[in-house]
Amino acid sequence: MKHLHDFIGELFGTFLLVFIGCSSVAVAVLYSAHSGLFQIAMIWGLAVTLSIYATRHLSCAHFNPAVSIAMAVRGRMPWSKVPLYLIAQFAGAFIAAATLYLLFSSSIAQFENLNGILRGSPASVKTAQMFGEFYPNPGAGAVAVVSTLNAFLAEAVGTFILVSMIFALTEGCNLGRPSDLLCPFFIGLTVTALIAVLAPLTQAGFNPARDLSPRLFVWLMGWGDAAFPGNGLDFLTVYVLGPIAGGVAASGVSFLMEPLMKAKGTCRDVCACR
Repeated sequence: MKHLHDFIGELFGTFLLVFIGCSSVAVAVLYSAHSGLFQIAMIWGLAVTLSIYATRHLSCAHFNPAVSIAMAVRGRMPWSKVPLYLIAQFAGAFIAAATLYLLFSSSIAQFENLNGILRGSPASVKTAQMFGEFYPNPGAGAVAVVSTLNAFLAEAVGTFILVSMIFALTEGCNLGRPSDLLCPFFIGLTVTALIAVLAPLTQAGFNPARDLSPRLFVWLMGWGDAAFPGNGLDFLTVYVLGPIAGGVAASGVSFLMEPLMKAKGTCRDVCACR
């Protein structure tokens, strides 16, 4: 395969990201291993950072359909590569969910038994949240009131900020950006900050592959309608269309900002996937 390195990089990188990140949620739910949201946010940020460092020599380290589509819209990557990237990302996230379940299935079953949770019932969202995402966040308590529009905007705005930072950190015309060696670290910090402030609303997905593939996995593993409570299409709107809309908006802002950056100094080569 001509672009086998791209496929393997996106597959393995997305696997690392989703497995480490979702496992942090799993151990928090099952074992109360973390004392607050910020700890989980930090683990997700580290997962992003480590995944980029591990695979960016193979692919462009997107791990996220919203990022890949935004890069194609912006002209940073040819559209012909987008299907390959998306297939690898969704597959990597699905494998990560299966691996997490393989490791924690006995603990999940015990947690359900101890708490009187029938898998597939509305109450089983408490365990399904270790894989997919839900709004309002099941752990946020009664104070969280989140409509579908509110959730869509949270995912779109969060992804807009994330992708905008990715563009800024990899834009050759941005002479104030850190070195390429440090860019993954700051992208991870961006994810940490966004999760810390938006997770109470939607669990902060910002990534269609990270949400949809694990959600489909738990649907297959017996959670059934609990994986898509209410109107399942609402979840596709929030967790798939929301991030894509935010990413595309970020590509438009990046396009408008580039001339302003060029006016401030000499541009270096732009990080792009050709």
